[in-house]
Amino acid sequence: MSEQGPELEIVHLLRKVTVEFGLRQAEFAALHHMHGTDVRALICLLDAGRAGTDATAGWLGAQLGLNSAGTTAVIDRLERLGHLTRTRDPRDRRRVLLAVDERAVELGWAFFGPLIENMVTVLRDFDENETAAVRRFLHAAHQAVTSSPDHRYASRAPARPSTG
Repeated sequence: MSEQGPELEIVHLLRKVTVEFGLRQAEFAALHHMHGTDVRALICLLDAGRAGTDATAGWLGAQLGLNSAGTTAVIDRLERLGHLTRTRDPRDRRRVLLAVDERAVELGWAFFGPLIENMVTVLRDFDENETAAVRRFLHAAHQAVTSSPDHRYASRAPARPSTG
């Protein structure tokens, strides 16, 4: 990896961590009879709760990149499984707010808690400046990923010429 430089090595390490997180999410989803999108929805809703953001179906759909029907299907599945609650917004009774049910939080901690605790332990070995540098890098990396143009179609391999 030294030929690639330290920056690219860090990018590859970050990808390695994100792949492992994805595998754990898929394992959690399968174990609890959920779709991967359901787990992503729960993560979005947990993040919204921590940030004090009102989570509505429209907001969740935008976070997940789903249309209205897809968002409704995710919400219905999660509600059926007891992982999500819908409540009327007390300030605007026309709006329905979504939240992760406490039982789902407990289920998540039972599964992801040891992983999170291991990562916190690792971070406790960092001094204040190192922690600040990691935080700054991860915020900047997130910004770089979320602001880059969509390459889903540009990365397709060109069609092979017909031989026949």
